[in-house]
Amino acid sequence: MSKIVAIVGRPNVGKSTLFNRLTESREAIVDQESGVTRDRNYGLSIWNGVTFSVIDTGGYVKNSEDIFEEEINKQVLLAIEEADIILFMVDVTVGVHDLDTSVAELLRKIDKKVMLVVNKVDNSTRLLDAAEFYRLGLGDYFPLSSINGSGTGELLDAIVKNLPDEATEIIPEIPRIAIVGRPNVGKSSLVNSLLGEERNIVTPIAGTTRDSIYTRYNKYKHDFLLVDTAGLRKKGKVNEDIEFYAVMRAVKTIENSDICLLLIDATRGIEAQDMNIISLIQRNNKGMIILVNKWDLIEKENNTAFIFEKEIRTKTAPFTDYPVLFISAINKQRIHKILELVERVNNNRKRKISTSELNNVILEIVRNNPPPTVRGKYIRIKYATQLPVYTPSFAFFCNLPKDIKEPYKRYIENRLREKYDFSGVPVRIFFRKK
Repeated sequence: MSKIVAIVGRPNVGKSTLFNRLTESREAIVDQESGVTRDRNYGLSIWNGVTFSVIDTGGYVKNSEDIFEEEINKQVLLAIEEADIILFMVDVTVGVHDLDTSVAELLRKIDKKVMLVVNKVDNSTRLLDAAEFYRLGLGDYFPLSSINGSGTGELLDAIVKNLPDEATEIIPEIPRIAIVGRPNVGKSSLVNSLLGEERNIVTPIAGTTRDSIYTRYNKYKHDFLLVDTAGLRKKGKVNEDIEFYAVMRAVKTIENSDICLLLIDATRGIEAQDMNIISLIQRNNKGMIILVNKWDLIEKENNTAFIFEKEIRTKTAPFTDYPVLFISAINKQRIHKILELVERVNNNRKRKISTSELNNVILEIVRNNPPPTVRGKYIRIKYATQLPVYTPSFAFFCNLPKDIKEPYKRYIENRLREKYDFSGVPVRIFFRKK
């Protein structure tokens, strides 16, 4: 499971710029949209072969000065709750601000690694000015300029050095199933219904970090690990900002799973937060089954389920090839079908197609609809092979790989899905020079 580094600090000190530099991206895993209580950015950083998650906690302080301190305290408390290392960012051009002092008071009381990062240090004068931040009582600091990157290498070296070691506990090589979704959607009820009363059959297994708990499900000829997720454990410090907490826990849970069971509340329909979680599942190349919970509370007509399912697939397009099941976790309605779908999606995830068979199929697909010509040149796909990786991935060798556009990739993927059962799993298509 990925370790977490959180960037905290008052507004406009450069947190998002540092986030983009550490993750080498300008794109957050969770897209911003109106209606979510707090917008957050999540991304992965790799330094010297070590991978960790980075969270930018900035961007939500609004309007009047009098609520700044309260809001800053919230984000710091959330970082304290979940992060392994906290980067406390300040601005050398402003000096020690009252809000900096307030945050520092909180951070001095916690038993976690805190690194003071003094931003906008891009000349020798500012390097001297940075010494003022010793006043915060957090010890040595890292002077850097997040906008041009100077000093970030030293910071990354220190982060990697101070990240906790992975535990050596051995996790069985069986599918890891995560139950994810918005708060109060019924995740705990589903876990309880799946596990039932036969507690002697399930075995808790400590995970790789303090936040990862696996519970083994081994009955009715099914054997997999349930990954503990948001909502299963309540923590008092995060009550004010449950949306952020849920998404952050979902990030970690999804990263450490093979298949995600995404619960949607039938009484509310598919919402922006559900779409965020679907985006996370897709970006992490995990299997997905959508479970519409609380279906017993819906007044139904002949085609209610059909209309509901169509709305879900329309919103997730172009990825629409996944199972949708209507359940009631509390009443155990259709619970046994979840187990069947988990087995099916897991088999699809591991599906291998021989190179000879794949090429027979692909040659026919290409013959029926070849790639569009580019600048008067024909694109000729010579042969294809499945790559030996975790997610079904296929390499197509051709003469002009860079000229094949996204619509043709989707065409190839859709034809493969028609021929083989890849329901619930992402299929990746790569075009390479022969």
